[in-house]
Amino acid sequence: MKAVQFANPGTSLEAVELDVPEVPRGHVLIKVAASGICHSDSMGAAGFASSYPRTPGHEVAGTIETVGEGVTRWTPGQRVGVGWFGGACFECESCRDGDFISCKVGKTTGLTSDGGHAEYLVAPADALALIPDALSFADAAPLMCAGVTTFNGLRNSGARPGDLVAVLGLGGLGHLGVQFAAKMGFETVAIARGEEKESFARELGAHHYIDSTTTDVTAELKRLGGATVVLATVTDAESMAVTVPGLSARGRLVVLGVPHTPLAVSAGDLVGGSRTVAGHASGTAKDSEDTLRFAALTGVRPMIETYPLDKAAEGFDRMMSGLARFRVVLTDD
Repeated sequence: MKAVQFANPGTSLEAVELDVPEVPRGHVLIKVAASGICHSDSMGAAGFASSYPRTPGHEVAGTIETVGEGVTRWTPGQRVGVGWFGGACFECESCRDGDFISCKVGKTTGLTSDGGHAEYLVAPADALALIPDALSFADAAPLMCAGVTTFNGLRNSGARPGDLVAVLGLGGLGHLGVQFAAKMGFETVAIARGEEKESFARELGAHHYIDSTTTDVTAELKRLGGATVVLATVTDAESMAVTVPGLSARGRLVVLGVPHTPLAVSAGDLVGGSRTVAGHASGTAKDSEDTLRFAALTGVRPMIETYPLDKAAEGFDRMMSGLARFRVVLTDD
């Protein structure tokens, strides 16, 4: 089969020919139809994979080709996705508590096990999410990471329909976050840089738009009544911090992006309004499946650019440049 991989830390993606992998007990073989390129794929290049060479890709959509011994839930021909969560061990303390996303022994797709930038992928049966027929493979793939991260962050934020919810950033995660927030029934605020993005934000479903380059974000959020939740999809610590005073009493800043600098938040702003700052990871396979179903039901779709597998390096560079609108997907076309 064709695949692309990082041969060693610090290397670029290179095309290789590999044997189609065997299917161990409890696993399935997936014929990959689409594999989204995420900024987190760069972790493989940076040396975070458990071993090398390593095939990246944790936004995978395809069809089950073969099921391994002991697999009873899944059958060949089913349309499935695989995300960052690559299966749990079911034995560690986190798994015993039902917190599978915090499992330290299980697999992380594209880092501790090979990912989807290949023609075939072997995945544990508990890592699979069923893809509704209403979603194309290319649309489903980015929902396995960018989608579940924003959807899960919102539905676990404590906000309820009718609450004011702001999404900070209109990029790969943010353009999905605005759609999900609006479809969940929140009064949705999009916060981004530049007045030219307002019409796009409103097309996604935003009820309000704040241009952070010309408007005092804190003051505007307060004018709107204070945000119950700010979903921070950017990686700029200062942009996140200025939203905290604009939270309502007991409001929450939910951090999805990871800045390279510390997040400096005034203790007074937290204590005075009983506000909180929380991080949120992506989710389990069940969370991904919920995301896919909700997207299929409500019409939420990622904006994507597609590349064939043999141009994976070009697609990777496009994604890392920040110029993609808004997710890059490798397809089998």
